[in-house]
Amino acid sequence: MGSRASTLLRDEELEEIKKETGFSHSQITRLYSRFTSLDKGENGTLSREDFQRIPELAINPLGDRIINAFFPEGEDQVNFRGFMRTLAHFRPIEDNEKSKDVNGPEPLNSRSNKLHLEEERYM
Repeated sequence: MGSRASTLLRDEELEEIKKETGFSHSQITRLYSRFTSLDKGENGTLSREDFQRIPELAINPLGDRIINAFFPEGEDQVNFRGFMRTLAHFRPIEDNEKSKDVNGPEPLNSRSNKLHLEEERYM
């Protein structure tokens, strides 16, 4: 299944996601494999129902809040890129790993972006 995931994810797309999210090549490939296994409709997107079929989320008291984090207001589907962008917010903050491009965008897992995600989803 891992080789299937890597063949369906183009190299340039993988590099863009890697740069945008901070995940490694192997993490992205593994998460893509998980994403495609959750995509029961095989349409390249996940619905809330796809997330609710994850047993750990179904029994988690915060499961609905976690699921809601993946869906901007009014959206009912998330593609792989959106899935990865949301997961990136949950990556640990690494103070010693500063962005090399000081003029570039702030990392998705920065403290301010984590707070911004909280404001967008729950306020």
